[in-house]
Amino acid sequence: MKTFFTPIVCFSSLWLFASSASAQEAAACSSLKATGNPEYPPFLWQVEQSNLLHGAVASLMVQLSDRIDIPIETVYVGPWSRSQQEVRSGRVDLMAGAFYTSERADYMEYFAPAMMFTKSVVWQAESAPFNYSVWPDLEGRWGVTVINNSFGQEFDEYAKQKLNLLTVASLEQALSMLEAGRADYVLYEKNPAMAYVQRMGLEGVVLPVDPSVSSEGLFLTISKMSPCNTPEVKSKIATALRELVDEGVPQQVLVDALTEWRNSSSKL
Repeated sequence: MKTFFTPIVCFSSLWLFASSASAQEAAACSSLKATGNPEYPPFLWQVEQSNLLHGAVASLMVQLSDRIDIPIETVYVGPWSRSQQEVRSGRVDLMAGAFYTSERADYMEYFAPAMMFTKSVVWQAESAPFNYSVWPDLEGRWGVTVINNSFGQEFDEYAKQKLNLLTVASLEQALSMLEAGRADYVLYEKNPAMAYVQRMGLEGVVLPVDPSVSSEGLFLTISKMSPCNTPEVKSKIATALRELVDEGVPQQVLVDALTEWRNSSSKL
C-alpha cells in the first residue's frame, strides 16, 4: 500500500496547488485599468472635470471588456508622459494606444494586430512655410513635439541623431509656439492635431504638410508589472482583439468618436 500511497498524495497536492494558483490568478485580475494619451482625439481625450477618457479607443475597450468578461476602465492619470510612467510601474494595466518602440517593449507587451493606424506629419505656420518632402529637410530647423511622443522607432532614432526637436508638456503648448513663431514646425499625428487646431481656432494659421513622416499602428499593450499579466488573461485579450479587428469594429467606433468630438468642440 505504501508503494502507491505517496504518488497519489503527491498528485492530489499538485492538483490542489494548481487549483489554488488558478484561483489566485483569477482573483488578482478581477478588473483592468487602461489609460493613454489624453490629447489624442478622436482616439482618446479627457472630458473636463472627469477622470475618464473618451474616444474611439475607449469605446473599443468597452467592447473588449464585454468579450473577455473582465471590467476595463479607461482612466485619465495625467499627461502622456505620466500615462507611460503609470503603465511602466504596473499601477495601470493597459496602454490603450501606443506605437511600437524597443524602449517601450522593455516594460510592456504588445498585442497583435494593431487596433488602428495613424499618420504623423509636419505642421508648419502658414506665415513661414518651408519645403518639406523628406526627413533631411527638417535638419537645421527647430521643431517641437510632446514629451515622450514617438513617431515609430526608425524616425525616432533619426530624430535623436539629426534633428533639433524640443519637447513640451502638451499639444496646445506646441501649437501655440508654432503660431507665435517660436518653432519652425510641430511634429504630431495628423488627426489628433487637426482636432486641436480646430478647437484653438488655428485653421489656416498652421497647416499639415505631405508626405507624412511616418505611418504607424496603434497597439494595445499590457504592463509587464501588471498583476493581470498572465497567460490566461493575455490569451483572452489577444483572441477578443483579433475578433474585433476582423469584424471592423475599430473603424465603426472611430466614426462615432469623430462625431462625439465635433459635437463637444462646438459647445465650447
